[in-house]
Amino acid sequence: MMFRHLFKLIWNKRKQNFLFLSEILISFLVIFAVFSYLTYYYQNYSKPLGFDYKGVWSVSYSNGQLPKDRDSLVIFYDNLTKSLKSMPQIENITFSSSNYPYSDSFMSTGLTHNRRKYDRVSNFMVGDDYQKVWNVPLLEGRWFLPEDAVAKDKGVIINETLKNEMFGSQKAAGKLIGDFDDKNKLKVIGVVADIKANGDFQPGNNAMFSRLDTGYLRWTGTLLIKVRPNADATFESGLYKFMATATHGAVEIQHVDEMRDSRNKQTITPMVIFIIIATFLIINVALGLFGVLWYNINKRKGEIGLRMAIGASGRSVSYQLVLEALILATISLIVGCFFAVQFPLLSVFNIPASVYLVSMLLSVLFIYLLVLFCSLYPGKQAAGIHPAIALHEE
Repeated sequence: MMFRHLFKLIWNKRKQNFLFLSEILISFLVIFAVFSYLTYYYQNYSKPLGFDYKGVWSVSYSNGQLPKDRDSLVIFYDNLTKSLKSMPQIENITFSSSNYPYSDSFMSTGLTHNRRKYDRVSNFMVGDDYQKVWNVPLLEGRWFLPEDAVAKDKGVIINETLKNEMFGSQKAAGKLIGDFDDKNKLKVIGVVADIKANGDFQPGNNAMFSRLDTGYLRWTGTLLIKVRPNADATFESGLYKFMATATHGAVEIQHVDEMRDSRNKQTITPMVIFIIIATFLIINVALGLFGVLWYNINKRKGEIGLRMAIGASGRSVSYQLVLEALILATISLIVGCFFAVQFPLLSVFNIPASVYLVSMLLSVLFIYLLVLFCSLYPGKQAAGIHPAIALHEE
């Protein structure tokens, strides 16, 4: 009975309540966007990194002056590897394509399994010691061995996400998959944990690791080094001179931990700016809601005074005003949720549906708390109105 009376009051004042409903709806959509943004990055951040970046340096070098003959090039790289491994500050080394973790390079390929195409699979060309340099967890099978160079089917290693999409709960090691056109067969020899190669806040995409063979050496220009704790600036300077002399070209040494910080800042900076803007907007909306509720109470002094004159308590008057505000908020939230639920249904931005659902629940809770906070004080003020003064003013 009470709710029917409240809905009747709300309907009779629908024009006055339109501004309140609009503010709540806009607030919900803004809060939904903020929580979706934060939930998405939090879910990514909470997942394991998948490798150990500490103590890893990347050495980029120009390969234009290196031998063109394949045999001479293989001998050159063998000698270079032995020389580097003989340095006491170096724990391990591997050659790699340029798209190693936290670099600005991206290489992708396509795969086929059971007639299903898998596009934009990150393709990493790696040396035999790549796993040792990054300490990548091996979940199934094994890593590359030198004898893989003469195997019938080219061996590849895939990450856990791609394995689950292709094989589900079945074992992947030993299975054959096809390239994008399904003309050549590739043998899965191992499965590794997902690697968040683009930063702590980015997801680990489908990935495939291929062995860097002698045919790819002429295109190689990246060396990854795992250094020991005693590797200092003096060693770095000596390493730079050694590589510049050996390759007869330009050399650049980067610390992967600094590259990681840089990539994370690219995500954190716009996130902070977005949160600050949203916070100011929410504060303005809260002040607007507070003002609307205050104005409505002043306009309804006669109604409030009459109710209190016939026996209504101040607490019941305050309760009614707060409940009216919450009902109005519920109406706006129903409309807002209708729009918000379209995002997981349509898979907008290819973001997991759980992100949108969690954000929707958090946004609804936040709006209810905001409306409750903004309506409590005006409701308390309404409860303190003296019936005689209110009726006299009317």
